[in-house]
Amino acid sequence: MTEHSTPDERTGPGGATDSAVYDLAGVGIGPFNLSLAALCDGVPGLRALFLDAKPAFSWHPGLLMEGTVLQVPFLADLVTMADPTSPWSYLNYLRQHDRMFPFFFSERFHIPRREYDHYCRWVAELLPSCRFDARVTALDWDDEAEAFAVTHRSEAGAVTRVLARRVVLGVGTLPVVPEPLRPLLTSAHAGRVLHSSDYRSHRARLAGLDDVTVIGAGQSGAEVTLDLLRSQDAGGEGGPYVRWLARTPAFAPMEYSKLGLEHFTPDYIRYFRALPEERRERLVREQWQLYKGISEETLAEIHDELYERTVGGTAPRAALHPGVAVVGAAALAGGEGYVLTCRHTEQDTLFEIRTSAIVSATGYEAGRPAFLGALAKLVDWDGKGRYRIDGDYRVALDPRVSGALYVQNAELHTHGVGAPDLTLGAWRAATILNSVAGRTVVRVPERAAWTTFGAPAGTDSTVRPPAPSGRRPEPRRTPPRDRHRAAEE
Repeated sequence: MTEHSTPDERTGPGGATDSAVYDLAGVGIGPFNLSLAALCDGVPGLRALFLDAKPAFSWHPGLLMEGTVLQVPFLADLVTMADPTSPWSYLNYLRQHDRMFPFFFSERFHIPRREYDHYCRWVAELLPSCRFDARVTALDWDDEAEAFAVTHRSEAGAVTRVLARRVVLGVGTLPVVPEPLRPLLTSAHAGRVLHSSDYRSHRARLAGLDDVTVIGAGQSGAEVTLDLLRSQDAGGEGGPYVRWLARTPAFAPMEYSKLGLEHFTPDYIRYFRALPEERRERLVREQWQLYKGISEETLAEIHDELYERTVGGTAPRAALHPGVAVVGAAALAGGEGYVLTCRHTEQDTLFEIRTSAIVSATGYEAGRPAFLGALAKLVDWDGKGRYRIDGDYRVALDPRVSGALYVQNAELHTHGVGAPDLTLGAWRAATILNSVAGRTVVRVPERAAWTTFGAPAGTDSTVRPPAPSGRRPEPRRTPPRDRHRAAEE
């Protein structure tokens, strides 16, 4: 684990200023930028720094419930899909924590979320390039230095300014809440109207209410629903009545077939990027089961919980409603709960639901960081105010900016459904690292899928399989006795 050449800091006007320019600065230390930091470690001569506002690494702490697992195999760790020899692999983490034999005997392919979080924290604490308690407050382009100026502030108020030729934004995504619920996201309704990202903090209180409504048909919605069902006692009388609403026409499983997973390959990204924008937009909407579905195991566990609660003919204290959109929400007088106005999307029927609390498990979306400030004027935004991003994940900037700005997990509109998926994290980080270095530091595959996305080469003529060496292919002939059968079929 080789330390980087890290510039020393000196005191300057308004705070500390680095005495040299970094080759790369990362803003945000989630799994994706942490993957890049791990791959950068030990690269000769590369000066890298990664900054995060949190006091230490944490990954979706509000959803780290017991029994939850990653939806991707353990090989989709920070480095293995790009460099399985890296000391920052999950397997080496197990070795360092004397857990190799227990892991082997457990025969796990999908690991606990809590352990993935601990693994990432182990990497973040040991990497010398990762700095926490460093909230980035400004990102500007310094014409004189020909570098980005990154200003960050500690919780104690210390301000530091660093310069970097290239910057990678890995600031994560922001929770999304349906428009009707947004006026209720105030301190007056704290703990009773919340996004699922805060669920664990309010879990005990929610379990003690009479009625809880969960909105959203993704993995988070399913896990919150399952956890609330398990908070009901064995007799089915204690714990909240659990209601699960979803806009999707079904509580559908994640597409997890072997060929279906090939949508999470560099091959599909290249195909997707070449499509017209309107077709990309349509595909992202249509492919929701590729990245917003629910694991079959979680669906089975929910069914099993409901089955147990109906032994002897007892009615379950739960209701599942797919195909439902929430179109209105209001607080009842006297703090008696909330009323949701809902529309069944297929029947086009309105109805109301009264509930004690609402958990919105409605996902996340990329946002524009406030610290961009003046730099935002130098970004070539698309017609919808999103980054224009090339194949190396580089953002299009004003020509006078000689540095490079990259993004991670902000490219769903340009690179497709693999953007938020951990499977492609190490590959994307390696792609960015190679672009930053101007050479191949980590080799990435040219071909990773059996599927040919798009029309095959030579679409103006019949595509035939390659002939055996030295022989021309013979035309395929249907035996006479089969021709009539083919016609009848």
